[in-house]
Amino acid sequence: MKRFKYPIQGLITIIKKDLNFLLHLITAVIVILAGIFFGISKIEWIVIILVIALVLAFEAINTAVEYVVDLVTDEYKPLAKRAKDTAALSVLIISIAAGTIGLIIFIPYILNNL
Repeated sequence: MKRFKYPIQGLITIIKKDLNFLLHLITAVIVILAGIFFGISKIEWIVIILVIALVLAFEAINTAVEYVVDLVTDEYKPLAKRAKDTAALSVLIISIAAGTIGLIIFIPYILNNL
């Protein structure tokens, strides 16, 4: 149980301090509810769960990079900005991929229920 202490503290910290993570978490809940509502297949659940995990993990890593950069310097430095911008880009890339995957999975269900 001690091994779960630090990840749980990290989760509490990121939920309190990072609005983007909270928004991703809310979106994940909505997607899960949509999956239940539409009765998506087992393979679609696997893809959805994996994509949700990736988005949340990338956002957590991005936040960690921001904390480390802020720890190293309080003043503006071009390399610090590049590190933060590049980490943020990784979240954007995975979020676009996740959104595209979500559309591929859910659009047929939505169209079939119109």
